Amino acid sequence: QVQLVESGGGLVQAGGSLRLSCAASGRTFSNYVMGWFCQAPGKEREFVAQIIWSGRDTYYSDSVKGRFTISRDNTKNTVYLQMNSLKPEDTAVYYCAAAVLGDAFNYWGRGTQVTVSS
Repeated sequence: QVQLVESGGGLVQAGGSLRLSCAASGRTFSNYVMGWFCQAPGKEREFVAQIIWSGRDTYYSDSVKGRFTISRDNTKNTVYLQMNSLKPEDTAVYYCAAAVLGDAFNYWGRGTQVTVSS
């Protein structure tokens, strides 16, 4: 059973930074894609970034490109999302997700709240 546990959310002023963590357990993740998604109040969940566990390929939504960085630590089975230059519109619940390479994301964490004040 894959388990994903997010941490690191909180309240930050616009222009500030946060680093989210996602601790993954239950599988060997070498052939998994790990992703971050966000959902703001009244909006649908949307893609933020992803990384292939066994490689260095990363992809970002246009709205976060240049401000957020996704990375992973294979020794700790942990994926990170470094969020810089935060904007009020980044306010959302951020979810960690996992998928077998080539499949849709089907494993989800419970989310961590990020609130950016203006």
